[in-house]
Parts: sequence; C-alpha cells; structure tokens
Amino acid sequence: MMSQTTVADATPDLGPRKGLRGHPWLTLLSVAIGVMMVTLDGTIVAVANPAIQKDLGASLADVQWITNSYLLALAVALITAGKLGDRFGHRLTFLIGTTGFAAASGAIALSDTVSMIVGFRVLQGLCGALLMPAALGLLRATFPAEKLNMAIGIWGMVIGVSTAGGPILGGVLVEHVNWQSVFYVNVPVGVLALVLGLVILKDHRAEKAPKSFDLLGIVLLSGAMFCLVWAVIKAPTWQWGDSRTLTFLAVSLLAFVLFAVWEARAREPLLPLGLFRSVPLTAGTVLMVLMAFAFIGGLFFVTFYLQNVHGMSPVDSGLHLLPLTGLMIIGAPTAGAVITRIGPRIPLVVGMLCTAAACFGTSTLTTGSGTGIMSLWFALFGLGLSPVMVGATEVIVGNAPLRHAGVAGGLQQAAMQVGGSLGTAVLGAVVAARVDHVLPGKWTGAGLPPVTHEQLSQGSDLIAIGIAPVPPGTPAPVAEKISTVAHDTFVSGMSLSFTVAGVIALVAAAFALFTKRGANADAAAGAAMV
Repeated sequence: MMSQTTVADATPDLGPRKGLRGHPWLTLLSVAIGVMMVTLDGTIVAVANPAIQKDLGASLADVQWITNSYLLALAVALITAGKLGDRFGHRLTFLIGTTGFAAASGAIALSDTVSMIVGFRVLQGLCGALLMPAALGLLRATFPAEKLNMAIGIWGMVIGVSTAGGPILGGVLVEHVNWQSVFYVNVPVGVLALVLGLVILKDHRAEKAPKSFDLLGIVLLSGAMFCLVWAVIKAPTWQWGDSRTLTFLAVSLLAFVLFAVWEARAREPLLPLGLFRSVPLTAGTVLMVLMAFAFIGGLFFVTFYLQNVHGMSPVDSGLHLLPLTGLMIIGAPTAGAVITRIGPRIPLVVGMLCTAAACFGTSTLTTGSGTGIMSLWFALFGLGLSPVMVGATEVIVGNAPLRHAGVAGGLQQAAMQVGGSLGTAVLGAVVAARVDHVLPGKWTGAGLPPVTHEQLSQGSDLIAIGIAPVPPGTPAPVAEKISTVAHDTFVSGMSLSFTVAGVIALVAAAFALFTKRGANADAAAGAAMV
C-alpha cells in the first residue's frame, strides 16, 4: 500500500494545463453526465411502470422485475467492476460502461415483451456497474486532496438530483411521448458522455492491480441474491409456507454462508470480510441498505397510487413528487455542510427519523387525500433522505483502510442498490398479501355479485397495482362499487407497506447511532489510487 506521503505526492494539482485531457473540472463534467444517466434510470422507470404494465399487459411480478433486474445486476457487479477498473484502467471501463448502457437503453425501447425488457435491463445494470466505480476512481486520480471533497460532493449531488428528478422527467416523457422515450433519452446522453470521455478522460492504473478475479465469489453472491428476491416475489403466489418458497430461501441462505466462508479464504476476495471489523463501516453499510429499502420500495407504489387511484397523468404524478425532489436538491448541499462541521452521526440519525415519520405519515393517506397532505409527507421524505445520501460515502469509505477504499466505494453503491431491490420485492409481497386478505371481505361487504376464487385471484393482481378490474359492459353503479373496493383495498395494502418501511427506517436510525467520521476520511480524499 502506498504511504500517505507517496499518495499525496502522486496527486496532481490544479495548475495550468495544456489541452483538455485530464483536466479535473472537465473530468468531473464528463463523469457526471455518465453517472446522471445511470442514477436517473433507477427512478425514472418508476413513473413509466404503469404505462409499461398497461401496454404489455404485465403482472405485478413482471413490473417488479423490470425494476429488480436492473437493481440486482447493478448491485451484484459493482464491486467486481471496481476491481476491473483497477486492473484495466478506469477510463476504459467508464467508456465501455457508457457505450453498453446507451445501447441497452435503445434495445429496451425497441422491445415488445416483458422478458426482452428484463433481459436488456440486466445488461443495463451490468454496464452501469462498470460506469459508477470508474467515475469515482477517475475523480480520485484527477483531483488533489484539498479539492477532491468538493468534487465528490458535486458528484454525490448529481446522484441525488438525478435520482430525485427521475419521476418528473419520466412523467413528462410518458405523457407527451411514450414509455419508450424514457429509455431512448439515454442514447444521446450516452453518446455525449462517450465523446467527452474520449476527448477529456485520462487513463489511470492502480499501482497494485489485482491479478485474478474471485469468480466463485461472484457466482455465490449473484445466486444468493437471485434466490432471495425470487422467493420474496413469488411467495404471494406460492404462499410463504410452500416448499418452493422455502427451497429458494434455503438455497439463498446456503449461498450466503458459502460466500462468507469462501471470501475468508480467497487470495483476492470479491469483498474482503475484514472491512466489517469496523463497526461504523458496518453500520453505514446496513444504514444504506435499509434507507434504500424504505425509499425505493415505497416510491414504487406511490406512482401507482397517484396514477391509478387518483387518476393523475404521468406529468401530474411527477409534479406531485416535486416536494420530495425539491427538498433533496436543496437538502443535499446543506446536509454536506452540516456533516462537514459536526460529523455524520447526528445528521444521519435525524435524517432517518424524518424518513420514518414520512413513511408513517404516508401510511395514513386515503383514496381521498389531497395534494397538501401528500406534499407534506413527500417533503419530509426529501428532507430526511438528503443527509443519508450525502453522508454515506464519508462513513463507509472513511472508515475503510486505504488499500480497500475503492472496494468500500463500490460497497456503498452496492448497498443502496441491494436495499432498493429488496425493498421493492418485500413491500410488493406485503401489498399483495394484504390485498389477498382484505379483498374478499370488502367485495362481499359492498354487495357485489359473487365471483369464483379464480376470478377474485385474477382481480387481486390488478388491484395490487391500483387498477380496478371492471369487466367491459359493466353497469355504471356496479363499476363504481368495484372501483371503490379496488382502490380502498390497494390503499390498505400500500398503508401497510409504508408502516413496514417506517419500522425499517427506525431500525436504520438505530444503526446510524454507531456511525462516525472515519480516521481515513482525509487520507482517502488524497488517494489518487490504492
């Protein structure tokens, strides 16, 4: 490992430069465009999901996999992609990731089946994983220590703004063009990022690049995550006590155990387990998983609530989320300044408590809730999430040894993606289970004509995403009763899911108590390469 003196000496300054290649601020611009494309895609698709579902006749599980396949591929590959960048150069992996992401986006827009979309979403996630750690590696290699924190702050704000702005842009595109445009928009952005990257980015290589890859670790971790999320998604259909559900859960647990055993013995492990000897780093990682669980998992159903229950257009639903996005945009730099002054612990605890309050508040929404009360809880979401988005890098990377700073950066992003995937799956299962439990009683109580169990089951799939299963030609009074029952049932499920998310956010606040600014935070900022 480099000494701190060597690292500092190896770090470039911001003096006059000849030409564009390697210029720090232009490097930041170039990587920010690529990162924006990836993070925007994580939430912009949420607004497009109802349109995709309607156009392709997708089920709840299908729509979940459009989100989960991307998040899982991104999460599983992030740490491996960081090591690829260390070995072959972050410029090369960034350019490959950018090109592949834009190409996969265009292919999704041309797809006419859910299976094709899911397949190309996996490719999107893999390419995004190449791009994300490479961007941070390029910033570390280009900026000097005294300027790197500012650069990473702007980089983090781009992530926060694009994550929060996705629903608004998605709403405009879906309403005025079509759902395919949500993916087409990545093509010109990707081309721009590629051209800038070819002209501006300078190649940097790690001094001690890995000579081998932990292929078994990659297989075990990927298999464990797939089996876990698949079991959670299929459980409402199979039932939790079904042998198929239990088998997938058991295989997932076994794969996680084998992964841990192998990582302890591997010469160059995918994820060095020694990192987790640091209590603050472990707490920060768990915090990121739980925060993303509540945020991304909850946002998934908010779009269905706004569009299918309240009948809003995609643009209107995006505008109703403006308090959330606006508070994140304002709160991110403010949180950064506060964390710099007093450290991350108090802002992270307060942020997760605000997020929990927002979850519990959102759980009280009804089919008739107005814009004012919705805006209050959405704004509280944005206010609570800002310090968590900004502070996580300092907690995780700053508490990691310098030789593992790159892996720790990948771990932070992977934790967020895994949390979002699990949140979507688990909260989706909660909503589906609640709908199945409540629907028969509400249907009978409304005096609707008796239906078979199979018909009720088919209807519950639509109700789980807020759609009233009204058959064509149904008399208006009966159709109105069905819509009322469907929307009341969906809101009951959504309320329970946000209650669960609120409890998860409280647990995250407890973990935030164990975070602190790392001893390596300043040193990590000065590391051009480790």
